[in-house]
Amino acid sequence: MSATERGPVVREVTSWLARNAMPLSGLVPGGDGSDLRALAGVLEGVRVVGLGEATHGTREFFQLKHRLLEYLVTELGFTVLAMEASASAAPAVDAYVRDGVGDPAKAITDLGFWTWRTEEVLAVVEWMRAYNRGRSSARRVRFAGVDPQRCGHSLARLEPVLRELMPDRSAGLLAPLRVLATAYPGALPDPRRRLVRDAEAVLDLLRGHASETNDALRDARILVRAADLVTRPRRDTCPERTAFAARDRCMADAVAELLTDPSARVAVWAHNGHVTTQRHDGAVPVLGRHLRDRYGDAYYALGLLFGSGAFRARPLRPGPWRRARFGAVAAHRIGPALADCVEAWLAAAHPGDHLLDLRRAVTAPPAVRQWLGEPRPARSFGALAPRLTYRFHRSPVTLSQAYDGLAYLGVSSCSRPLPGP
Repeated sequence: MSATERGPVVREVTSWLARNAMPLSGLVPGGDGSDLRALAGVLEGVRVVGLGEATHGTREFFQLKHRLLEYLVTELGFTVLAMEASASAAPAVDAYVRDGVGDPAKAITDLGFWTWRTEEVLAVVEWMRAYNRGRSSARRVRFAGVDPQRCGHSLARLEPVLRELMPDRSAGLLAPLRVLATAYPGALPDPRRRLVRDAEAVLDLLRGHASETNDALRDARILVRAADLVTRPRRDTCPERTAFAARDRCMADAVAELLTDPSARVAVWAHNGHVTTQRHDGAVPVLGRHLRDRYGDAYYALGLLFGSGAFRARPLRPGPWRRARFGAVAAHRIGPALADCVEAWLAAAHPGDHLLDLRRAVTAPPAVRQWLGEPRPARSFGALAPRLTYRFHRSPVTLSQAYDGLAYLGVSSCSRPLPGP
């Protein structure tokens, strides 16, 4: 496209983005939610909302998701917050938000990811507890983890159950599975899948002694998924056989289990790279893609992007993947996005914090639909960021394939860790 042709296209796209921006009055939870009322129409018929984030260490993302959760629960009847966190440790958080049992800071820490051990996530959990206080059990909002990693709590809960059911065999049944408490996805690749068979043997035994709703069965299913993750390769000629692909499939299965209750509506808190409906590297279906395939338009993927500022991440030193090459969590400062980035287009159209419903684009001018259908770079950082080159790190995204909506926040600041080691 020539410069002469590009000018009108830029103006048309920028104009459409500006007209359809839904400005946010603020990010601090607990205030007036009138700026979010348009979501009632946007989310009509939606049972699952994916709440993404371009970094795992941005305070403003967490605050906005807190605000959105308040609105989803109080105004739209959402019933579950499902987080990209340990499914095994999550029942302790759920016990606190539903019944006030336990220490919320410890329960959050036990979720197993430094990304969630923050003041912002604690504020979400405390809000959920305050909302549930005085409500009947059936009307309380729940907390769930969907990641099968870090399953030590499931192992600990299963031990007395198996000891009571089969005292002569319990130790031998769990002994080979204890490695799952700390093993990372892809850490123990095994084509024979022996750990998976060991975990399935425990699940099969429990099925003969408990109902399908029993907590022990839930823990046994977590072990099967965890074993599946650690025994898959990190790389394979078929990407769908990798641990990466299996993790997202397991998380989608966990969300689907929550939705077996026909009255359930679920908010899924995860990275943009998981909630997106765009396949990873064009081939591997991620969590959001699985949910779109299963639930169609009843799944709504909301990506969160930012302009400039800072975020927390663990620096990743160049070289092969090894845990020892990860540095301590640190602040990463970054300036405005380059002109070709999605963030720069959103900032040019509306520099303030705002939401954008991309489903409206079905009636947009052809130039806008073409722009949404073309791959363009956007920032994306998980728990890790390249140590020296993170400022230049961008991932291609085709908006019409990736998200149903976007939230743009002009400034990112570091999430605030809870006190303690």
